[in-house]
This record gives sequence, C-alpha cells and structure tokens, in this order.
Amino acid sequence: MRSFTRENNRKKNRGTGLFAGLTVFFLAAGMAIGLSGCEENTGTTSEGPVTREVFAMDTIMDLTVYGENAGEAINQAVELIHQYDTLFSVTNPEGDVAKINQAEGKPVAVSEETGDLLKKSLEVSEATEGVFDISIYPLVKVWGFTTGAHTVPTKAEREAALAKVDYQKIHLLLDGRVQIEKGMELDLGAVAKGYLSQKLMELFQAQGVTSAIVSLGGNVQTIGKKPDDAPFVIGITNPADGTSIYGTLEAENKAVVTSGIYQRNFREAGKLYHHIMDKSTGMPAENTLASVTVVAEDGTTADALATALYVMGEEKAMEYQESHPEIQLILIRKDGSCEYTSGISFKEMES
Repeated sequence: MRSFTRENNRKKNRGTGLFAGLTVFFLAAGMAIGLSGCEENTGTTSEGPVTREVFAMDTIMDLTVYGENAGEAINQAVELIHQYDTLFSVTNPEGDVAKINQAEGKPVAVSEETGDLLKKSLEVSEATEGVFDISIYPLVKVWGFTTGAHTVPTKAEREAALAKVDYQKIHLLLDGRVQIEKGMELDLGAVAKGYLSQKLMELFQAQGVTSAIVSLGGNVQTIGKKPDDAPFVIGITNPADGTSIYGTLEAENKAVVTSGIYQRNFREAGKLYHHIMDKSTGMPAENTLASVTVVAEDGTTADALATALYVMGEEKAMEYQESHPEIQLILIRKDGSCEYTSGISFKEMES
C-alpha cells in the first residue's frame, strides 16, 4: 500500500480493530440523538428545537430545526420527503424512476426535480469517468440486493447485466422527457438522499431558518450552528464494533455522507460480498477501504462521490480530492486505520 507523506494536504491516524460496520449520526447536544418509530413530532419551547422522525427511502430520517419558523419549516420538509420518496422510487409505480424503467425504451415525462437530479447524476458520472453510474441497477439486481435474496451470480449473468449498464445511454430530451434503452434500469439510491438533504436545507433557508440539522440514514447536513453558537458535531461510528464513536468533526453549512461496505452485504462460503458495485468487474468493489466519508457544501455531490470514491479506492480517491479541494474526505480502512484530508478537523477518539 502506498504511504502518503504530504502532511500539508493529508493526515493519517491509526485506529484499532476489524471492520464490522460504520454509520454517521449527529451529536446535537453533546450526546447521540436516537431514532425510533415511523413518524413522530416533538414540540418546542421558544429556545428549543422542533424535531421530526420520518420513515422514507427505506430509512429513518431525523430532522431538527431551530427558530420561530421551525414548525412550519419542518411540516413543509415532511411533505417534500414524501414527495421525493415517491418520485425517486424504483418500486412505486407512481414514481418517475419506476415509470422510466418500465417504459421499454420509450421517452417518459418526468418532474422538474427528477430531471434536475438526473442531470446532476450524469455530471458526476462524467467527472468520475463513469465510476458513478445510476444505470447500475441491473447489476445490483442480479446480486439479489434489491430483494434480499442474495446470490453470487455467474460470470455470464454478470456480463449480461453489465451489457445494460451505461450512463451515456441516458438521454435527457429537450422537452423535459427522459429516455433510456430498452432493458436498462435506473436507480437513484446512491444520490437521492443527498439531493433531498440539499433541498431541505434550501427549504429551511427560504423559511428564514438559520440553524438546523438533518440525518437521513447516514447522510447528515447542517445549516449554521446551534442557537447557543456551539457547532454541530458529527460522529463517525467505529467500524470495529458498530456502536462506539470512531471520531468526530464539526460541520457548519456542510453535508457529511458515508458509503461503506457494512451497509448491505452477505456472506457466502465465508466471503463477504457488499452492495457497492464496480462496473469494471461486475463484482463488489475490492480495495483496502471499509468506508468513505465525503464532506462538502452540496448534499448531492457528497452523496454521489461517497459511492464513487469508495469504488476508486484509497489512492485514486485522494488524487480526486487533490483536484477537487472543495470536498474533504475521511477514509477508514479495513484494518481499522484511517486517513483524512487537512481541510477538516477530524478528531479520533482515544481507545
């Protein structure tokens, strides 16, 4: 493995333990905020926050908003969450993505939001030379990650699925319709929550909110600081045990998104197979990393790049960041060590 020595741009820390899992959560008041239930509203005093827990996009979403307009802002946020949950679903027949996938190659009229997200996704595909690809769904399906009926596909099955994967065959037509080739299928799961968190921030700001944090199943995004001027602190769970905190960082007007091999996986014949696919092989991406955390101002960018940079691996991910200094990275390796860029103050917890 290459040893990085440019300490002015990168910082290295040693961790302990083996990979077991990683999650991102926030410490809004010096302690972890737990998530439970399907949808719950918590009231507020004039100084306290309004919070809401919602189940959407297959995950529990936690919203915390401060200020006198917090109640109205959070109500509008819940409506937006459910709207996007439908639009971007691959299984809801009322959603844009499902309609595109079922159109058998015919053009489909989509919402402005879906068109916008597809455009942004294709931009990331170009920037990563196709490593990020929202047409990967046929490959994910053949591995059984869409149904839970996991299986290791044969080489022929992988090659047949890969023949249907090509972001360059996603056509955004001038009249607002979208067209893909017959047999192709799209999946926005690697970018939809990031797009949603970004739009929630914009909604909150339009309502005059200057302090808020959302946690959308591992995607965290913030506006400003807490009302007492204390920063929002994001905790990265230790992959060694899946419960303790590996390290923390402060986030002001930032999105913090993690992609890791713990999130969906299965074992067969003693080998771990995870859901982050490398379309160059048709197999789960193989490298030294357990997870990649991306810190950026834009939630959509952070979400898409967390997936793409994991597939790239440690060295190429760091090289990508060097040419895109607007993002920052935390890379946790399978051996328990980590590497992070110097634009963030990541504090590893003492063992």
